[in-house]
Amino acid sequence: MQILVLQHLAVEHPGSFRDLWAEAGHEWLAVELDAGERIPPLGGFDLMVSMGGPMDVWQTDRHPWIAEELAAIRTWVCDMGRPFLGICLGHQMLAEALGGRVTLMDAPEVGLAPVDLTPDGRADPLFSGFGRALETFQWHGAAITALPDGATVLAANPACPTQAIRWGRHAYGLQFHVEITPTTVADWQAIPEYAASLQSALGQEGAATLSERLAPRLPDLAGTARRLHDNLGRIAAPLASVR
Repeated sequence: MQILVLQHLAVEHPGSFRDLWAEAGHEWLAVELDAGERIPPLGGFDLMVSMGGPMDVWQTDRHPWIAEELAAIRTWVCDMGRPFLGICLGHQMLAEALGGRVTLMDAPEVGLAPVDLTPDGRADPLFSGFGRALETFQWHGAAITALPDGATVLAANPACPTQAIRWGRHAYGLQFHVEITPTTVADWQAIPEYAASLQSALGQEGAATLSERLAPRLPDLAGTARRLHDNLGRIAAPLASVR
């Protein structure tokens, strides 16, 4: 497949998906929107992936490219009917683009956290092979608080009732990060907005030890990423073939 990646920060790249895409023979193009790069014509791509970032979906005055991305997602998902995956901010972008609402949380959710699959999630092909719950890595201070028409909640936890959604049969959003690598925490801690949410959520000691506590869980999180990647590939393949 040809994959278009919409990035909002250099260190919020596709992470472990890069190796998985290379193994599968996919090619991908990253567009760094926060650096002024423009979204190319969409016709040559099979899958759109929107990554995370420290900005919020409503900050269009500070980040004018957000409006361009929202329009591109609507075109891709609604008009072209093509497969989409949004992660964290990208998950929220999907909801906002389709008429949902995203707002600040009372407190940020950062670190390891379980999420429960809903009955719809347990039946969804994206989560084929998973149990009723999965361990996830979180780093967000906003959440989807109103779903767009046609959206289904696939996973939830007490901190965020919209941890995963599907719109139609081909557009998915994940609030949690499945793409993390051994350098993710250190890379993100260098971003002032992320450092602030980390301190707010975990305190000084918890923030200082997050990488250490995360390290033994990385193999399992990598296994989650691989399974989701493989499942998404099976979902996207028949839609990609019609390009």
